[in-house]
Amino acid sequence: MTHLTLYTTLGCHLCERLEALLASLHEGQYRLEKVEISEDEALMQRFGVRIPVLVDDAGAELDLGFEPQRLANWLAERGRLDEAAWRRLQPGEGESGRGGHDTAGAPARSGGRRYLS
Repeated sequence: MTHLTLYTTLGCHLCERLEALLASLHEGQYRLEKVEISEDEALMQRFGVRIPVLVDDAGAELDLGFEPQRLANWLAERGRLDEAAWRRLQPGEGESGRGGHDTAGAPARSGGRRYLS
């Protein structure tokens, strides 16, 4: 089982997107520990403008993991990318990436708000 840490804060929509992508793209089981950065000044200084930051058990960090390609590459480097799930998220494959939904399959957002198309 993979152990991952997500540095986040309450209401972070990019963090939610990363979590949804991770649930889709991670091959095998993983445990995700969420660390709330707003409760620790040192964490705020380190991660405040970078969240979400995903960290593996070796300490390797991923910034901008809410971008599907970046997360896919990071997982592939660790041998944890579900290739079939990744192919389904690509434009032109199945229904993903179409119909007003983002690449995580969640309703699209406008101005930070979800809406149904």
